[in-house]
Amino acid sequence: MSSLSPRRWVESQVKKFVIGHHNRAGVVLFSDTTLRDGEQMPGATLEPADKLRIARALGEAGVHSLDAGFPAAGPADVEGIKRMCGEVPGVVLTALCRTLHGDIDLAAEALKKQPRIRKGVSLFCGTSPLHREHKLRKSKEEVLDLIADAVTYAADRFAVVSFAAEDATRTEPDYLVQCYQTAVECGASTCGLPDTVGVCTPETAAGWVRLLKENVSGIDNCLIAGHFHNDLGLAVANTLAAVQAGATVVQCTIGGLGERAGNASLEEVAVALELNQKQYGRTHKLDLSKLAPLGALVSELTGVPVSPMKPVYGANVWATEAGIHQDGFLKHPDTYLPYRPELVGGPPVHLVLGRHSGRGAVRARLEALGLPNDDATAARVVEGLKALPKGDPVTDDRVRGWASANGAE
Repeated sequence: MSSLSPRRWVESQVKKFVIGHHNRAGVVLFSDTTLRDGEQMPGATLEPADKLRIARALGEAGVHSLDAGFPAAGPADVEGIKRMCGEVPGVVLTALCRTLHGDIDLAAEALKKQPRIRKGVSLFCGTSPLHREHKLRKSKEEVLDLIADAVTYAADRFAVVSFAAEDATRTEPDYLVQCYQTAVECGASTCGLPDTVGVCTPETAAGWVRLLKENVSGIDNCLIAGHFHNDLGLAVANTLAAVQAGATVVQCTIGGLGERAGNASLEEVAVALELNQKQYGRTHKLDLSKLAPLGALVSELTGVPVSPMKPVYGANVWATEAGIHQDGFLKHPDTYLPYRPELVGGPPVHLVLGRHSGRGAVRARLEALGLPNDDATAARVVEGLKALPKGDPVTDDRVRGWASANGAE
């Protein structure tokens, strides 16, 4: 006979069914943490109204869940979470909590107006020797007790309870299994695997996921979420390796925002999965055409500029100056594109005129300007480009001048 109340028992059966469906469906669920982990990046603070705008845009893009904030951090986080409640249809809102009853109570208050099946808490507790000895100053047994108590308390108040062993990837493997086993037995519905200081490689990231899948009893009734930081520039690669090893949820941020070197970039993981479905055997439910606009919105509201070389929506992704590439693009766009810009809502490809440009791109610009684009005219423009001092802009007026018969500007 189950010791659970009738409501908890029914809820547990529904959760098992839903989670089992997710685990069998071959769909990667995207959990965005831009509004919490991303905001921890120095200088990227967001006001509650800004968070709501981003949350709505993320919901429209098809994310499964949002890490909405850390209520214990202060009133601004609480206000941001409250504003999102009921405003992002179909998305699960979660609040970050330490393994403290007070944190969980704050989360319950902040999420009070969110439907029960669409809200949850993400509990974290340091498990590595460094965290146990220097941060928590607790023994292994005491940390297990903290996990058991907090997960049990949270499961009485939320249908969705995630547990993450902070600094998991520097924790003793056998002890890490104990931590997650405790969380699962006490009611966790998601096991988050955080590479807190970004030390993993793809091989070790996959190994940690396999460790949990093979050694934590009952984990088949939970979702496994990968959460990777980018300190070695491997966050996206590690996330993909975790997916290949069996993780169902990926926790990412727009633009890779986050502490130190940031988090795994949601847009990069999403496009990599889209282009390599045969390799990963997984699909997703994101509307990829929303990615470039999302990147622009987050950059605008956080004030964090986008590098021109940023994958997926950086300015240079859809611009080329090299003559060979320009010639190939003009003959068939896919010769030098991994995917068309419209896939991610990006702008049309821009053929930049410069010293490396060839006649094909020059002719295309001449035609766009309504000028003759014969060999002789194109040759004059090419010569003008090659002679142009470094840093001088290539304007339409300059092109018109080079194109003229006397070569005057």
